Amino acid sequence: MEDKLYTTTSFRKSLGLFILICISFAFLQTIQAQQQNSSIHGRILNESGQPVPFANVYLKDQDKGELTNEEGFFSIDKLSSGDYLLVVSHLGFAKREIKIKLSDGQTLKIPDFKLRENNSDLQEFTVTDSKVNPMANKRTDYVARMPLDNLENPQVYNVVTKELMQEQVITDVGETMRNAPGVVPVVYPSGGFGTTFRGFNIGINARNGMETTTGRSSVDIANVERIEVLKGPSGTLFGGNVSSFGGVINLVTKKPEEANKTEVSYTTGSYNLQRITADINKPLNKDNTVLFRLNAAVHKEKSFLDYGFYDTYLISPSLLYKASNRLTFTLDVEFLNVNSTRNLYNRYAPESGITGPEDLKLDYRKALFHHDADAQTSSTKIFAKAKYRLSENWTSTTLLSFVGEEVDHSYQYYATWLSPTMAARNSGNWNSIYNNYTNIQENINGEFATRNIKHKVLIGISYRLFQSRSESGSTNNIDTVDVTKAFLPLRRQDIDPLLVSGHWPGWNTVNTHTLSGYATDVISWTDRLSTMLSLRVDYFDRKEQGGAEGFQQTALSPKLGVVYQVVKDQVSVFGNYMNGFQNQAPRMQPDGSQLVLDPVYAVQSEGGIKTEVFDKRLSATFSYYHISIDNAIRMNTDGFALQDGEQVSKGFDIELIANPIPGLNVIAGYAYNDNRIVKTSNESIEGNKATDAPEDIVNFWVSYTMQHKLKGLGFGFGGNYVDKSYMFSDNIFTIPAYTVLNASAFYDQPKWRAGVKLNNLTNEKYWAIWGVPQAPTNFAANLTLRF
Repeated sequence: MEDKLYTTTSFRKSLGLFILICISFAFLQTIQAQQQNSSIHGRILNESGQPVPFANVYLKDQDKGELTNEEGFFSIDKLSSGDYLLVVSHLGFAKREIKIKLSDGQTLKIPDFKLRENNSDLQEFTVTDSKVNPMANKRTDYVARMPLDNLENPQVYNVVTKELMQEQVITDVGETMRNAPGVVPVVYPSGGFGTTFRGFNIGINARNGMETTTGRSSVDIANVERIEVLKGPSGTLFGGNVSSFGGVINLVTKKPEEANKTEVSYTTGSYNLQRITADINKPLNKDNTVLFRLNAAVHKEKSFLDYGFYDTYLISPSLLYKASNRLTFTLDVEFLNVNSTRNLYNRYAPESGITGPEDLKLDYRKALFHHDADAQTSSTKIFAKAKYRLSENWTSTTLLSFVGEEVDHSYQYYATWLSPTMAARNSGNWNSIYNNYTNIQENINGEFATRNIKHKVLIGISYRLFQSRSESGSTNNIDTVDVTKAFLPLRRQDIDPLLVSGHWPGWNTVNTHTLSGYATDVISWTDRLSTMLSLRVDYFDRKEQGGAEGFQQTALSPKLGVVYQVVKDQVSVFGNYMNGFQNQAPRMQPDGSQLVLDPVYAVQSEGGIKTEVFDKRLSATFSYYHISIDNAIRMNTDGFALQDGEQVSKGFDIELIANPIPGLNVIAGYAYNDNRIVKTSNESIEGNKATDAPEDIVNFWVSYTMQHKLKGLGFGFGGNYVDKSYMFSDNIFTIPAYTVLNASAFYDQPKWRAGVKLNNLTNEKYWAIWGVPQAPTNFAANLTLRF
């Protein structure tokens, strides 16, 4: 299979494009005058000699600035010779300035200097990078597993920040994800959360760069600092278990800080929404070497249907221990408990004549099942990190994560529509299920130079153990109802006597082992031209257990990228070739049989442009991509999985983030995707659209916050457009396109914040992917107190 991968037409075209871009950029660079580069680096400490993370370090009156890392280090590169005024500031510390003078090609190391604590600043000072719009801050160590600026990265990624979530009074992860271009949220019939973008389904499978899952227990955003959406198959750095062919979603959690602060929030709204969250941060000793943070949430909400609810509680403590100036330990734990009802999953008989959910005669707000047939699930997530600075330029990071999902019971609902008025009701109860994911990872990051060529290097190895057990399940057809006449929702007491319990074929205990090694070298040939060379090797091993087929698979996943800064630190063009790989376990079919699947490969070629101009007040990205898949898997109308063809997904993404004047923020995105079945054994569907793949998707949000009179008072307006999509590969059953508009008002003060948001202003009747009806006009109101 590996030989086949490397001889594909897509690879040859991608490699040719890559080489052509490299030669072109190199030629452009050689005709330019070579310039000497200067740089400044150093470390910021507090009065106790401990590092100050996330301090704002910038050159006054210059478009240059950085935030210190967790060890207090900063580096400002690509400077011309001259005199500068270096400014350092941080919440709770007095601002400090230092005059410096740089010569051509000089690397100036500033001696460690300390910031003096200034508690009076706590009420008024806001931590921001003066040159970075908080809504546009894409600084991250997770996307490339190394510190790499957006303009230096040949991959497209979007970031949804906590500031944006706050403006929109968001209480669930689905609405959060709508702020990323091309992303559409999905709630699975099993209760888990996922999304679709670039034509493929993907859950939130990464948490702080490590594997996680939301397949059955969903996620609460109370502990979310930001969400990063990586576009394109990212198997090289994240592996096929975390990445889909559309990309990766990485959830970044809140970390302990040195400030002593508490924030309590209450949200109420439509459908008896009641939500309380708390964020408590406290240093545990005087020298701030032990930091503690606790995030917690309780959420209760009824469905807009006549039956249904969603109740959760979250407890998430985290601890940071600075053992020395070189060694830091981080531990965070998350417990999430969810008690809820599931979404109704509809099936359609071929003779029903139904071509879309709007054909159904069921009242839009009426449920077929009672909410006492509920589900109880929980998840435990543990993340530990030891970061050791080997030297000034080399760092070792050891990571351990455990994610466990458990299902106590889960009533899942199905309706087979025989006609627009007649529905055959069916329910199953899945119980005694657990999925455990254990990951151990070691990463070595470093920087070095060979003459004038600079290298940023990552070398990593990881081991993954996946344990799954599904002891029993039960399902049965119950009755058939005419939804135009009076009927009662089915209760648990109606369902239980008719269920047939027993082991599902292949649903016993299964253990899968994965051993991986990967490496990346980002080579800066000049101050404008860089290339990324990455490679990953994965070995999968699953023994035959309890009737489940065993299999072993070795995958080789390369990644190539090139970046050329047309205007240094402002405009860059990029190209990439990325590979994705997914091993496929045998799949249970509706008739109880198993389909043994081959591995699936995806290859992406992409090119585009990124800009950060006008003192970073305007950030924009445009990219065109082409993803080809061999051995594509599809679902037919009977719910059977088939692996019989080739698939091509192509399109472009546009993102715009602007802060044209103080207080005014504009966020907009447009994504076009054409995902089609190119080849299959069923010739009648060749050329058809892939399922769950809307063609056009638009998102936008505009807000303004008063800067002088009534400072802190703000208003926001935005919405989403999602094109039609198909539920099955025959392209008959259509989920209609929809447009949803929202508006908010908020008043933000140092000690408190109040906000209100109206969702679905036009009362649009619309359905999510898989034909799930969505809420009509509703509101949420929030009050936050800060101590």
